Amino acid sequence: MLIQPRAAEPLAPTGAAHDRVYRALRSRIMHGEILPGQALTLRGIGREFGTSMTPAREAVRRLVAEGALFLSSSGRVSTPELSNDRIEELAALRGLLEPELASRALPRAHFALIERLQAINEVVRQRVLQQDATGYIRVNLEFHRTLYLRAQAPAMLAMAETVWLQLGPTMAALYARLRRSEPPSGHRIILAALRAGDEPGLRLAVRTDVTQGLRMLRG
Repeated sequence: MLIQPRAAEPLAPTGAAHDRVYRALRSRIMHGEILPGQALTLRGIGREFGTSMTPAREAVRRLVAEGALFLSSSGRVSTPELSNDRIEELAALRGLLEPELASRALPRAHFALIERLQAINEVVRQRVLQQDATGYIRVNLEFHRTLYLRAQAPAMLAMAETVWLQLGPTMAALYARLRRSEPPSGHRIILAALRAGDEPGLRLAVRTDVTQGLRMLRG
């Protein structure tokens, strides 16, 4: 079995090494750097990160628990391939969580934050023009995370990030297929609502931005 423990393996590396492997894999999955259905092996993970099998196994266990990896009954580990229904469900979760995070961030959305978001959005535009799917996903999520950190709601943000994590591989594959040539307009509307202090408008702009794009991606 792929993630069964081996009694002979040393346990000492599990701490810091396990966290390093977990965070690196989590980032790659969230940003679509690993394609849907791609298989991973503990040996390959350990070789890539220069660790024993134990940290790789613990990182995989955590990612399976978060829904970022799928463990088959035969022990094969891979990134999930999402159905249309699952994409719809995750889009609905984003539509519930993220407008609330944005609303809570609004009272602390000062001029410096809006400038920072505008600069990130310019990088989003560049990634779209370059047709860089994984780069687009990375910077798009940075835009949202930068805003939501001002909400001071860490539990809610952690839930949103778990949704992003589950969507990462599928989003990258589908964005690459769409081959966008123009950046989505949602961020500009979000920035306008932040400047105006328009809480209902901000909620609507965020909900539209995070759900419409995903629903367009359904095959």
